[in-house]
Formats: sequence, structure tokens, C-alpha cells
Amino acid sequence: MPAWGEALVFVACIFGIIGTILPILPGHLLIGSAIAIWAIVERSWVSSAVAACAIAVLLVGSVLTYLIPGKRMNEAGVPGTTILIGSVAGIFGMFVVPVVGLPLFFILGVYSTEVIRLRSHNDATPSTIEAVKGAIVSTAICLTAAGLATTIWAIAAVLT
Repeated sequence: MPAWGEALVFVACIFGIIGTILPILPGHLLIGSAIAIWAIVERSWVSSAVAACAIAVLLVGSVLTYLIPGKRMNEAGVPGTTILIGSVAGIFGMFVVPVVGLPLFFILGVYSTEVIRLRSHNDATPSTIEAVKGAIVSTAICLTAAGLATTIWAIAAVLT
């Protein structure tokens, strides 16, 4: 692949990493697609193996993004409906208040739902804190997988 093509793959990976932090773009899908296209253009077994490894990392990261925080939140007693309402509020907030709207509205959505459900500020606070911790862990897992997949591809692109 010419240098400009690899530069485009790199830019797509960077946008994918940004998309894992700010869910405007489907980060893992963007990174996986860019690396797969690179492998198709390269037409070698090495590029195919690199793409398979990078995509496997993204798939494992995507699964762990939901499993690990979900388990912790279930153990803490945070219901799925609370997370769903917080997520919907966060997506809404992303458009209402750019940059800070997603986390702000997520926290407000979770807290409001828990106050209504538990009828107490003191009871709602620990659930809200666990939900926020879960969201942070989820983002960290997603970001780690995206960074690792990009690194696998970048090392291969430099060496081949």
C-alpha cells in the first residue's frame, strides 16, 4: 500500500480512538474496517494475520466492555433500566451540551432514576457512583482495545 494509503488508515484509526471516547463515531468498527481494507490491499498472509489479530482484539474488547462493568453494577444492585435511562439521557445530552453533555446527562439520568426508584438521596448516591465507575471502566476497556489494535497494525505497517 502506498504511504498515503497507510496514512489514511492511521487517520481512520485515530478517529476510531476518538470515537471510543466521544461516541459520535463507531470507534471499533472504524478501526477494524480500516485495518481490514489495509490487509485486502496488501494481499499478504502477514497483513491478513495482522488484521485478524487486530479485529480479534477489538471483538474481545467490545465483549468485555459490557461484561465487566455490567457484572460490577449488577453486584452493586444497579438495575439495567437505570443504566439504560442514563445512557439515553447521555446521548440526548451529547447533542444539547457539546463535549460535556454526555457524561453530565448520563450522571443526571442515573441519579434521577435512582432517586425515583429508591426515594432517597442517600440510597441513590452509591448506585450513581457505581454506574459512573462502570461507565469509566467500560470506556477504558474500549479505549485500550482500540489503542492495542491500532498499535498492532502500526507495528506491522512499519515493518512490512
